[in-house]
Amino acid sequence: MLGSLDPHSEFMEARRFEDLKKDTEGQFGGIGIIVEMGKDKLLTVVTPMADSPGYRAGILPWDEIIKINDKSTEKMGLEDAVGVLRGEPGTPVSITIHRPSTGETKKFDLVRAVVKVPTVQDINNKQAFPLGENSVGYIRINQFGEKTSDDLHAALDKLSREGMKALILDLRNNPGGLLDQAVHVCEQFLPYGQMIVSTEGRGPTPKFEYSRSHSRRIDLPLVVLVNLGSASAAEIVAGCLQDKQDVTHAIVVGEQTFGKGSVQSILPLGDGSALKLTTAKYYTPSHKVIHEHGITPDILVPQSAEEEEALRIKNTAGNLETLDEKDREQVLNTHDRQLERAEDLLKGVLLYAQRNTSAKDARVAK
Repeated sequence: MLGSLDPHSEFMEARRFEDLKKDTEGQFGGIGIIVEMGKDKLLTVVTPMADSPGYRAGILPWDEIIKINDKSTEKMGLEDAVGVLRGEPGTPVSITIHRPSTGETKKFDLVRAVVKVPTVQDINNKQAFPLGENSVGYIRINQFGEKTSDDLHAALDKLSREGMKALILDLRNNPGGLLDQAVHVCEQFLPYGQMIVSTEGRGPTPKFEYSRSHSRRIDLPLVVLVNLGSASAAEIVAGCLQDKQDVTHAIVVGEQTFGKGSVQSILPLGDGSALKLTTAKYYTPSHKVIHEHGITPDILVPQSAEEEEALRIKNTAGNLETLDEKDREQVLNTHDRQLERAEDLLKGVLLYAQRNTSAKDARVAK
């Protein structure tokens, strides 16, 4: 009954509700893919989670899961599908996908693992956060869990102590997560009192606005990277920082985002189960609707499915060793054009600022 309302409303049995809570805590047993019911009631991948069995196998956003363990998903609800995909680490599960972008159908034989979700990482998939060339920092947020804003705060502190002059915030393939964490992330880049996001629905309080309330912020040139796998809370952050460019100095680079901007309210029930109901929609500070529209980058830099696959292999430890020499060379020669464009943009901004400062100093000296 609830599933007939919209693609995101559902009844969660106790097991499913417990899984949802584990997601926000940072680990669970499964193959590490975020799924939802698409427009045609097809089980659709929103994004694979970094360094998970699904990610390492090459599952991509918008892949349609047509079979799980050779059983059709046509009449399988979202909760049932997630219940089958998750399980004890070390146990096998197979999925068959249809990839709309290429028309191919492919079967993956996977082994479930403990999927840990470090929500904030550096360019090397660690938490060391080295300062890059031209004093440009890089932080990737994989999803928005309970500790995301604290982990981001710590990473920004470290990079700031090292002399960071600009920042790349990578939200690509981020499926979203907790709204309050998206708000707290935005707070670290905004002046006091700035609106971050608003929700509009029905009922006694149809509209609610979230504004910046903390005193600390990072005020540096900023590029936000997004792609098709950026959804929900990731779109809230990208949309807010883009709308507030006059104070955040943010430039959004990449591809159109997923367009998942509806609010789900969780209503726990007495037996451990819960209802997840769509109750409102998210709006950016300029009142742009996110749902089914997504965030349009300031600078569009598309990457093909083949390039994404090569970059996934390149950035996952151990994958290169499994390739033959020809394929290994092709992967190594694949460039992350979105990241490179971000680096070039910030290099130009910093160079312009430096020359402008030098010109002012020269005028003062005269």
